[in-house]
Amino acid sequence: MTAPRLGHPNLGLGVGLRTVHFAHILSHRPRVDWFEIISENFMDSRGRPRHVLDLVRAHYPVVMHGVSMSIGSTDPLNVDYLRRLKALADDIQPAWVSDHLCWTGVAGRNSHDLLPMPLNRASLDHVVDRIKQVQDTLERTLVLENPSSYVTFTDSTIAEHDFLAEMAERADCGLLLDVNNVYVSCFNHDLNAEAYLRALPHDRVVQFHLAGHSNYDTHINDTHDNHVIDAVWALYKLAHDLTGGVSTLLEWDANIPPFDVVHAEVLKAKRYIGADIGDAGESNELDDTPIDTTPLQVPHPLHHVTPEVE
Repeated sequence: MTAPRLGHPNLGLGVGLRTVHFAHILSHRPRVDWFEIISENFMDSRGRPRHVLDLVRAHYPVVMHGVSMSIGSTDPLNVDYLRRLKALADDIQPAWVSDHLCWTGVAGRNSHDLLPMPLNRASLDHVVDRIKQVQDTLERTLVLENPSSYVTFTDSTIAEHDFLAEMAERADCGLLLDVNNVYVSCFNHDLNAEAYLRALPHDRVVQFHLAGHSNYDTHINDTHDNHVIDAVWALYKLAHDLTGGVSTLLEWDANIPPFDVVHAEVLKAKRYIGADIGDAGESNELDDTPIDTTPLQVPHPLHHVTPEVE
């Protein structure tokens, strides 16, 4: 078992909390180690999604993963968004809060996509300053994920792994290492994925992501809609060996199969790293004790819930 990273424990093997699995989770209480939520889906809701989250977090560790912070944008940081994000974090007390090294909009418009940044000295200084502002606002360490990318900027002068390393050190933040994104980006840009992993600051990696993708021969799209391929599992083993092992999350966000299929996919990690994978459960069996779904007193009406995106 590894020591905590930046104060964050190894939670074991987890999956994303998705609405299609709510009924199964509440009725079966599966022996999954932990859940990751999309922050935006719960920031403005006091209806059933939030009620289910409160029930789930009474039995499992939960991590918040955002898709709209837009840390790399030239727009000013969205103070209202950060206020609502902090309110959710203060309320549910996640193990940590993460988002992506990307920008999602400009001039006040949200593209609802995770857009890559040019990687140069100016953009590095820019994002380091913004990370510090976010951490001061949230009063907690921010964890940032490497994005999948499909284009190269002519004014990029810093390799992505070097950018991440200096960013994490200067901003004193954590890294969410998406192993599938490393594979996707390195394939698309003809880079060496193993060299990328070896160049990262391994003591800054708090969490791994795994996911499936769509390969179109000339390029790969990060679609999160299928099983993890063998080459990504091999990279995951290397990442585990380099870091000593951290919390691992399986993302499946389109064509989502039954919960047991998603959970079984992340449990494949044991084939590559062994059975001692964290602090919690180690099987795909069920607890057989349903979660108590007695209605809570809900102080606010149901608001619109942001569609699940990744």
